[in-house]
Amino acid sequence: MGSDIQKVALFGAAGAVGHAVAPELARRGIPFRAVGRNRARLESEFGKLPQVEIFDADLSDLRAAGAAARGADTIIYCVGLPYPSHRLHPVLMRTTLEAAAAMQVKRIVLISSVYGYGVPRASRVPETHPREPQTRKGAYRKEQEDLVLEAHRKGTLAGLIVHLPDFYGPHADIGLANPIFRAALAGKTANWVGPVNTPHEFVFMPDAGPVVVDLAIRPECYGEAWNFGGPGEINTMDFITRIYRAVGRAPKYRTAGRGLLKLLGYFNADIREVVEMLYLQETPVILDDSKLAAKLGPLHKTSYDEGIQKTLEWMRSPQ
Repeated sequence: MGSDIQKVALFGAAGAVGHAVAPELARRGIPFRAVGRNRARLESEFGKLPQVEIFDADLSDLRAAGAAARGADTIIYCVGLPYPSHRLHPVLMRTTLEAAAAMQVKRIVLISSVYGYGVPRASRVPETHPREPQTRKGAYRKEQEDLVLEAHRKGTLAGLIVHLPDFYGPHADIGLANPIFRAALAGKTANWVGPVNTPHEFVFMPDAGPVVVDLAIRPECYGEAWNFGGPGEINTMDFITRIYRAVGRAPKYRTAGRGLLKLLGYFNADIREVVEMLYLQETPVILDDSKLAAKLGPLHKTSYDEGIQKTLEWMRSPQ
């Protein structure tokens, strides 16, 4: 399919999503600018890709965000934030949209999470599911998404949203899953929050790159949200067990419930932020991505066993 995308600004390139999207852009011959705070890290991780421009910028600064967007017709926005900083999601998006308008950027692709949906009303959650977040972090994500959709409605630029579940794989250490791999490799006990015997869904992050770019190049996909789920739901205990078995060890894990997390939260801001997200383990959001499959055709999804092996290979290799 043809596309009028001439240059992409990849905001938040150094995160897990950026590492999935960047090689896909390079593979398709789409020039792109890898944008992040740490120039040395960007040079190290993206400098060898074809048609890449390295650009360090603080995206909370309007002038810097404008410079990062200059000359690009598309922004793929995959800025990740630690839990205590989630309030900045809508703040940074406002700055990004203002910068994009000033630089006449034509379109923006926002990579988001399942948080905006809130507690699921269905066993599988389609894009038509109400967005009724009961958590602060979910409200921040919904506000961020609404800013993109409103800009699209106003005609400022075309915008679309991609919802992803919890992810794992290369460069995905900010997620819940990768620390389990590192614990297994070290022969240590893995930590989990909430119940461990419930269904969950994880996406192997490299699978998301082609999907994001496929959506970005299709003008008819803008103005709405798209779900991309994992290869199926999996019991969390089963997922942990498969990781430990893959390194030849018996599973070792401990879980922290709501009461313990609240207690520990008095001493640790990161743990304090986890408590309100426990509903995701108690009433998991499993994404229905049939709309995406109807648009793009069969979706490649790495099996859990293969994804686990590839993640372990990445962790064992020199970084």
